[in-house]
Amino acid sequence: MTKFDEAKQKSKFDELRHKEAEELAQIMAQKLSLTYLDMSSITIDLDSLKLVPEGDAREGRIVVFQSVGKKISVALNNPEQLRAKQVIEELKAKKYELEIFLVSSQSLEKALSRYAEIPAFEAVKASVVDISQQRILEFGEKAKSVSALKTLLAEAGTISESRKISEILEMILAGALTLEASDIHIEPGEKNVELRLRLDGVLQEITPFSPKIFGLLLSRIKLLSELKLNIKDKAQDGRFTIRTDEADVEIRTATLPGPYGEAVTLRILHPKTISLALEDLGIHPYLMEQIRKVLTKPNGMLLTTGPTGSGKTTTLYAFIKKINAPGIEIITIEDPIEYHLQSVTQTQIDPEKGYDFSNGLRAILRQDPNVILVGEIRDFDTAETAMHAALTGHLVFSTLHTNDAVGTIPRLIDMGVKPNIIAPAIKMALAQRLIRKLCKNCTEESAASKEEIDKIEAEIKKLPKNIEAPDIKKVKFFKPVGCDKCGGTGFKGRVGVFEGFLIDDKIEKMILTEPSEAALIEAVLEQGMLTMKQDGILKLLSGITTLSELERVVGE
Repeated sequence: MTKFDEAKQKSKFDELRHKEAEELAQIMAQKLSLTYLDMSSITIDLDSLKLVPEGDAREGRIVVFQSVGKKISVALNNPEQLRAKQVIEELKAKKYELEIFLVSSQSLEKALSRYAEIPAFEAVKASVVDISQQRILEFGEKAKSVSALKTLLAEAGTISESRKISEILEMILAGALTLEASDIHIEPGEKNVELRLRLDGVLQEITPFSPKIFGLLLSRIKLLSELKLNIKDKAQDGRFTIRTDEADVEIRTATLPGPYGEAVTLRILHPKTISLALEDLGIHPYLMEQIRKVLTKPNGMLLTTGPTGSGKTTTLYAFIKKINAPGIEIITIEDPIEYHLQSVTQTQIDPEKGYDFSNGLRAILRQDPNVILVGEIRDFDTAETAMHAALTGHLVFSTLHTNDAVGTIPRLIDMGVKPNIIAPAIKMALAQRLIRKLCKNCTEESAASKEEIDKIEAEIKKLPKNIEAPDIKKVKFFKPVGCDKCGGTGFKGRVGVFEGFLIDDKIEKMILTEPSEAALIEAVLEQGMLTMKQDGILKLLSGITTLSELERVVGE
């Protein structure tokens, strides 16, 4: 005989009733041309609730459940209800920008029940409307190492009160800023949600979260980034800013739908990470001399290439800072503006308004600048316009996605740019990568293997004639160990490895014949180009990095 399970039956009944209520609310939203929202996994900010007194909220069946500045999210059950209409008009009169959602009675009751928590919440005095600078500093002090951040977030991840979600986000952001992470990845899996930070270009696992915590965290991030809460099946992009004592740090948000929910990536654009001087980038003196000559020219193009995250923008900004002077007009077009430069006119693309790299560049040329920075050449129109600018009295800096410096020429030809324009327009092509530096706190001296010595000697033999080859017998080799300061990796910080060649008369004539990449490589090596691998080997012999790290980034 089967035993009747009353609790189980009640749970099934409640689930069915909830589903029917949400389906009805969804139908009503479509009829009224409003956006439907299921609030079962949405963060409800207690500070936002206070914008409408509890009595008015219950009478009008309306609540403000989230807010950022003057932008507020409003949930209601019946838009035709008189008191609800009055509340909406009162909020608009206070200059609030409303995003209105139609919700079920059950969803609304969930929000209304939170009013009871407001007195206790006020006593705690936690910031939930904006990212609290004080909290960022406080959590930053507690998360000065990867292990400390793991402990802090592991403890925080066990909480269930949604009012603490803003604290968890502040912990994550504070830890990422303190550890100088470039990206925060939050990725839902089958059972848990993984939080990872990209430190020195490599992802490190920090802590798992429960799907419930992630759901609340996701809605908080979406709110701050001004993304649509109810859109879960499409990728969205947004941004928000953290104000610190040093500078304003912009966070770029990207969501991507997946089988277990939306994955979130937060890109941290900290000004101090891209504000290096040209001399601090790690460029070899031999190549630096060539770059300096190009920077003194009144016109022409200097291209730097490499994959995303290889430091191209930092290099371009370093060029700008090197030549910036009162008598020079410099205009940039970027996506986005990552760092604000003094005495430079910076513009940001806005494709929705028709201001892309191509159109923006044409508009910039009408301002007759001396120097133009184009964030990236992505298509034929931008490439051709930039080339013509370089031929008509402008010094142009830009980036391109290729594997190496020589790949610049075939890539532009492949885009459709004519060789007779490329050859005279480009003065120099660079390529770069970022390699991790050994942690100064825990590095140990270590003997190199015969295989490593053979590889190093093979590259030393191919060095340009005017670069003195170091005596490998007198060189000390080091290995990564790992400590708390470097998160156990043995590496801390990164430095660039570069290669570049000038477009001299010989290479200009070659470009006109649309040469193969192999022929170009032979020509630039004959010119005396220091390759990225050779530059890395010289840094390795200076005790900066290891062969395995160099091969990880540049290849064997």
